[in-house]
Amino acid sequence: MLRTIILLRIIILLAIAPIPSLAWAQSCAFGVSSMDFGPVDTLLSSQTNSTATISMNCTGTAGQRILICPNLGAGTGGASSATARQMLSGANALNYQLYSDSARSVVWGSYAWAYSSRPPPLALTPNALGTATGTATIYGKVFGSQGTAPPGIYLSTFSGSDVEFRYRYNTANSCDTGAGTLAASPTFTINALVAANCLVSTHDIDFGSTGALSANVDTTGQVSVTCTPAAAYTVSLNGGTTGSPPAARKMSKGAETVTYGLYKDADRTQPWGDAAGSTVPGTGSGIAQNLTVYGRVPPQATPSAGVYTDTVVVTVTY
Repeated sequence: MLRTIILLRIIILLAIAPIPSLAWAQSCAFGVSSMDFGPVDTLLSSQTNSTATISMNCTGTAGQRILICPNLGAGTGGASSATARQMLSGANALNYQLYSDSARSVVWGSYAWAYSSRPPPLALTPNALGTATGTATIYGKVFGSQGTAPPGIYLSTFSGSDVEFRYRYNTANSCDTGAGTLAASPTFTINALVAANCLVSTHDIDFGSTGALSANVDTTGQVSVTCTPAAAYTVSLNGGTTGSPPAARKMSKGAETVTYGLYKDADRTQPWGDAAGSTVPGTGSGIAQNLTVYGRVPPQATPSAGVYTDTVVVTVTY
């Protein structure tokens, strides 16, 4: 018996097709640190600076730029104008502002608020693994010369609609609209401490020229005190270079002296010194309060001609 054997060749062709690259939808999360100005001296004209940091974490298509628009509104303290946001301590306000540059000249705003300033455009580009991280700085300043702000802790909180972080794939550099995906809003605070403080300045007392000291020689000077509102203070005058009593201080020229007194009243009956009962009390208002110092040289033996001087230390206690 003959057998016929047929070989059937079965060929399987395995073609490995290229796997299409993944196109990931972008996703971003953000955080913002609090901005603490610390103690602020509202009586000075100089500003107080501080910063906060934005942290950014995104995923998306590798090499595809993600535009980030960090819109910041007015916060719970509100904004008194286009140039000044506010922190509050009860019903009292302290003006400050947020900026996108270290020179503090470009206000950091929002597409959704009433003023023209907009947020700075930020951007991240995911790496080959599709991830990207970065940080940005918010610059802040409290304006100087706000002496009418009483002492207290001032605060403004940013959350919800006051912190809109929007992002999208885009090569543009504009954050003028509310376009893009809205991320979960981080919450952060702006705070400052206004402490009680006083500033003092003086106007010299000059008795002028005189001959024989046979009658009273009267003149006045001035102490100007500026204290934060509601701050209680007292002003004392020491006994001069000789440490003399308030009504018997000494102006000197070498070993020779001229006796004089400084007083709280125009009648020159209430000596102004540094002991209990002889000081002048007051309460701050945030503006300068001018206190008149009444001087008198009483009749006395006249020393030799010349210029007689004394230095009195003014102390403000608050």
